Amino acid sequence: MGMFSFAKDIGDKIFNRDDAKHDAKSETKADANTPVQSSEPSAQSVANILLRRIQQQNLNISDLKIKYNGSTDTAEISGKAKTQADREKAIIAIGNVQNVAKVIDNIDIEEDAPESTMYTVKSGDSLSKIAKEVYGSADDYMKIFEANKPMLSSLIRFILVKYYEFLSHKP
Repeated sequence: MGMFSFAKDIGDKIFNRDDAKHDAKSETKADANTPVQSSEPSAQSVANILLRRIQQQNLNISDLKIKYNGSTDTAEISGKAKTQADREKAIIAIGNVQNVAKVIDNIDIEEDAPESTMYTVKSGDSLSKIAKEVYGSADDYMKIFEANKPMLSSLIRFILVKYYEFLSHKP
């Protein structure tokens, strides 16, 4: 449990806050009889999107709940994970979304295991380069790929990513 920081302007774009703000500014001014509506996604809408994102990963987490605070770009996740890997993948899945700068983790774990190392991918990184740094051998790149399934659907996706948080399980 704890708090994890992410780069809020980088990651999967699953909701478009900037376009929503632009659209709201470009609308004509409402008169006294016309209600003003914000096109900014509600915190509940964003939380629901993040919840679906985790559910799509088929992680084993019961009683999964997510809260989102748009003013601080913080997502709070709670539930009961079967494994440490499920917990970590849920945190990474939420943190690698644009406009999520922090993830507050309140997930309990059924089966205790050591935490993985989080690695921030930088421009020019490859799985082999990261494996060499983390494991000492570039040939261990598949360990990183396997640790990040199902978030990485293919090695091609990794190559396209400029900045991403990944898990690596140290031996």
